[in-house]
Amino acid sequence: MKPLVSIITPMFNSEAYISETVNSIINQTYKNWELLLIDDGSTDNTIEIANQILLKFPNIKLLKNSINLGAAISRNKGIEASNGKYIAFLDADDIWKPKKLETQIAFMQAENCHVCFSSYEQIDETGKPLNKLIKALPKLSYQKHLKSNYIGNLTGMYNVEVLGKIKAPNLQKRQDWLLWLAAIKKSGKPAKGIQESLAYYRVRKDSMSSNKINLLKYNYLVYRKGLGFSTLKAVCYMLVFLYEHFFVKSKQVISTNTI
Repeated sequence: MKPLVSIITPMFNSEAYISETVNSIINQTYKNWELLLIDDGSTDNTIEIANQILLKFPNIKLLKNSINLGAAISRNKGIEASNGKYIAFLDADDIWKPKKLETQIAFMQAENCHVCFSSYEQIDETGKPLNKLIKALPKLSYQKHLKSNYIGNLTGMYNVEVLGKIKAPNLQKRQDWLLWLAAIKKSGKPAKGIQESLAYYRVRKDSMSSNKINLLKYNYLVYRKGLGFSTLKAVCYMLVFLYEHFFVKSKQVISTNTI
């Protein structure tokens, strides 16, 4: 029997996107999955939409926070309740391509890797392509990932059977970066990247991708609070991050108009 994949999807006021996101999971060619939807105190129709979906699919479960607790706590709640050999993540406004799980599971088994991610493309709030492909590195070591976040969380997957349930630290932003750092470190070997694009990341006006000042602020907190670096060490790593982000990582962004 094919291994079970647990998919973790936190939701907060996601009524505009959640149906499309869940449908991209339902339409996967790989069928042995469970979806854990974690509502983080939504005040719109997110829960009502989710409840309608639950009526049709017994492998979709809804967990609820009574108040807004943030993405880290919500993801961790889903991780704790999961039963799969593998854990994957998909935020409530992003989309998977139909063969995402099938391709990734086959790759992880063939390559005997414990942490895996892939290339992905960007879309705008309406779903229109932004003609940007974020190319995955073939291999990603802990030290390389420490310099900048190279894993698109919507493409990441790790082997729970080998690594155990790895949770995200409770930071307001960028907690996914720390989760993947912990996974790679525990794995003891590099994560591996699938070159094929397997997902669509929605760039929203309030997203980290669109606000460079917040990007720097929260990245500093990753080093200072998330990893416990001294102020001096955190500042030094921020300088490394800036170089990596603007002169190295930028080469991973490819215009699909030229492909």
